[in-house]
Amino acid sequence: MARYRSTAQLLKDYRLKKNDIRKRLKSFKRLDRLSERQVFEELAFCIFTPGSKALNGNRAVKELKRENLLFNGNRHNIAKRLRGIVRFHNNKALYLTQARRYFKKGLKFNIKSFILADHPFMVREQLAKNVKGIGYKEASHFLRNIGLGRDLAILDTHILKNLKRFNVITEIPASIGENKYLDLEDKMTEFSKYVKIPIGELDLLFWSRQTGFIYK
Repeated sequence: MARYRSTAQLLKDYRLKKNDIRKRLKSFKRLDRLSERQVFEELAFCIFTPGSKALNGNRAVKELKRENLLFNGNRHNIAKRLRGIVRFHNNKALYLTQARRYFKKGLKFNIKSFILADHPFMVREQLAKNVKGIGYKEASHFLRNIGLGRDLAILDTHILKNLKRFNVITEIPASIGENKYLDLEDKMTEFSKYVKIPIGELDLLFWSRQTGFIYK
């Protein structure tokens, strides 16, 4: 067993926040209740959030929808609207239009059948391989937000800082490739079992300890 640092304060925080965390997880939209376009909106949100605040990613989706750009706008107009809202707006405009082409068949989106084709772990892998701008972290986030993948770790900066704090990892890596991501996820899963907090709940608990609120 790993020599974890004291988890007493973590467990205390969990007891205080458990009900709110579970409500938040329950509030994530279920795939069977979402339209194809709503699922794509969640993917767009996860394309926009890297390097930017989650609140800004959400704002970007709403702004593009309001101006009828999310599903139909060209790359130039999307980038122009994303400017000042999210970082790397040109790249993210490109990623969005490429993802749209990948999942749009004719006039209709066909993303739900892609998601339902396999186990969430395998779907995550396929998303990371086929959708530019979506890595393992973003794919995990996307699947969590549509009610799938509660056992997937979303290894953003907030989570990694907490893993280091409790000695689950010794250092925060400068970059995380596929193998490294899976290794870190295994370590977080082991810690989740050790503290007896489901990994999806532990994720939100860590996130709230860094940001002060439960959001993503």
